[in-house]
Amino acid sequence: MRNWLARRLLEPLLSLFKQGMSAERLALCVAIGIVVGNIPILGLSTLLCTVVALVFRLNLPAIQLVQAAMAPTQLLLIIPYVRLGEWISRAPPEPLSVQAGMTILAQGGGSAVVVLGHAILHAGLAWLLTTPGIVLLLYSVLTPLIRQVAERRACKAA
Repeated sequence: MRNWLARRLLEPLLSLFKQGMSAERLALCVAIGIVVGNIPILGLSTLLCTVVALVFRLNLPAIQLVQAAMAPTQLLLIIPYVRLGEWISRAPPEPLSVQAGMTILAQGGGSAVVVLGHAILHAGLAWLLTTPGIVLLLYSVLTPLIRQVAERRACKAA
């Protein structure tokens, strides 16, 4: 698993340094890719990452690579985001489980939106309110980390 992650995620991201990308810009791409990749509304992450990358002139392949890697955590975070959104809006908790959600999704995306409308709104609200803080935290942690990894790789290459 470690080799797969290094080959499929880390190496492509670090190769951007060879193209002149700074650690700060790469850290921002990764932070945004992680956060947008975990949006609790299925089907929006790719489109939203594209818009963010174009608006802020960020590296689109880097953001898309990271957001795609977030698919497993995106699914795992849907219910916690729904619960946080219900708590924020002081709405009563809706009966929601992974099994019930998958059953509803199997009936089609349109009917899932209708049935899960309130849950989607609650999850979206929680994600929207937590996003700025999480991006800032990830950016501040990733910038020195990426810088350090890039320096190590440069030393090994020399």
